[in-house]
Amino acid sequence: MNKTEINKLATHPLQTFYWGEFRHEWGNEVLYVKHGILTLHKLPFKNYKIGMFIKCPAPTQKMLDELKNIAKENNLIFIKLEPNKINNKKDVELLLKNGAVKGKTLFTPTTFQIDLTKSDEELMKSFNGKTRYNIRLAQRKGVIVEVDNSDKAFKKYLDLTRQTVQRQGFYAHSEKYHRLMWKHLKKAKIANLLVAKYKNKIITTWILFKWKDYLYYPYGAASMKHKNVMANNLMMWEAIRFGKKQKCKTFDLWGREEGKGFTRFKEGYNPEVIEFLGTWDLIINKPMYYLYRIVDFFRWIYLRSRSRFVKPKF
Repeated sequence: MNKTEINKLATHPLQTFYWGEFRHEWGNEVLYVKHGILTLHKLPFKNYKIGMFIKCPAPTQKMLDELKNIAKENNLIFIKLEPNKINNKKDVELLLKNGAVKGKTLFTPTTFQIDLTKSDEELMKSFNGKTRYNIRLAQRKGVIVEVDNSDKAFKKYLDLTRQTVQRQGFYAHSEKYHRLMWKHLKKAKIANLLVAKYKNKIITTWILFKWKDYLYYPYGAASMKHKNVMANNLMMWEAIRFGKKQKCKTFDLWGREEGKGFTRFKEGYNPEVIEFLGTWDLIINKPMYYLYRIVDFFRWIYLRSRSRFVKPKF
């Protein structure tokens, strides 16, 4: 498939030709197949690999048959599928019929989405009272939000991401990963950097993806300083307004995890909860697949234990 065909098919930024170029430079083997972009990942034992088909189209029998053939040709023990499709019984039955099993998630199975076809007044009225108050507080305090794709602003984004990783102790993609992603998606005009400034200093940065009529919020980082000016609340509002200006119809907030603080923050904007088909492993080599699952299980136990004593690096 050529660049035009791939992008026409893609319903998500992670299935675009540009994302494939980024993953290739990152070091993955990338296959441009009839149904989208498949990334291959080497395993430490023997010559086996696994395939990742993330945010792919809804499964069909033809697609699954072709994926099985591709897997056998490339010595894949399984292909991880996370379709960009709302959950439904018919698709689940098809996956089960083809030997797929529920797999470990990369994306959360549910997300929040905001309808950008509504007017500013309708949207603001739908937010909860505390959220509206915090937006206005940030405006009164003099917080300014703007699009800034400069090298200087992106460097600040990296600095704030590093601070956030060190402060919260979670594992994140490396600085090199973010630099490569930004290089490819900024050039493709998919990625934009939104910054919030207080007293002429950047205190919050968000990366937004735009693809077709969708806006996405995949990455963000903020300083602990000046938390009282509520910059994040104004950032979300200005991100919504940016999406409307870009003629987007939907703002996808890139995931939802119940009980998490940032999930509660997102809930203040009255988004709709969307449930996807979830994560499915299309098994090709059963013995090696279950060996992989066992090894992966103990690997994550080790990483969680290690994180108590060694802080994650960015």
